[in-house]
Amino acid sequence: MSPEENPTFKSPAYEVIPVPIEKIHSNDYNPNHIATPEMILLYQSILNDGYTMPIVCYYLKDSDKYEIVDGFHRYTIMREHQDIYEREKGLLPVVVINKDISHRIASTIRHNRARGTHSIELMQKIVGELIECGKSDEWIMKNIGMDADELLRLKQISGLAALFANKTFSKSWVV
Repeated sequence: MSPEENPTFKSPAYEVIPVPIEKIHSNDYNPNHIATPEMILLYQSILNDGYTMPIVCYYLKDSDKYEIVDGFHRYTIMREHQDIYEREKGLLPVVVINKDISHRIASTIRHNRARGTHSIELMQKIVGELIECGKSDEWIMKNIGMDADELLRLKQISGLAALFANKTFSKSWVV
């Protein structure tokens, strides 16, 4: 059930929990990359201001781990900087969302597109995975903020015929 369909929905930001960094891991569907100067700036921000935004995660009950949906670079700062790790006592502020994999992928993309850049290759893979999950072009465009041309270009450059399966094409080329 989506938040708009749930009258008792409460934003995850109101339920931040401290989670040991050892219980958190990255996902394999994040196409966002930050250049070195921006990572240095992020480190400075966290060093001077602390963690001002929680890491968004999905809780994996079977393994008692948290998979990052958004916040990989904030997580990386703690992992790579002992001073931050010690100051924060190895704990990251986390909010948990409970969504299936296709909605977690869409959440990651929405968070990233609002502020970052994406790897074309990984975006192709993500589109392919969403199509394999049975998501329509309309669902993909709506949920990860793509327009029809961008989605078509990603499908075309991927070269995967399966991405075009079950589609109706115009006969406009017929004489």
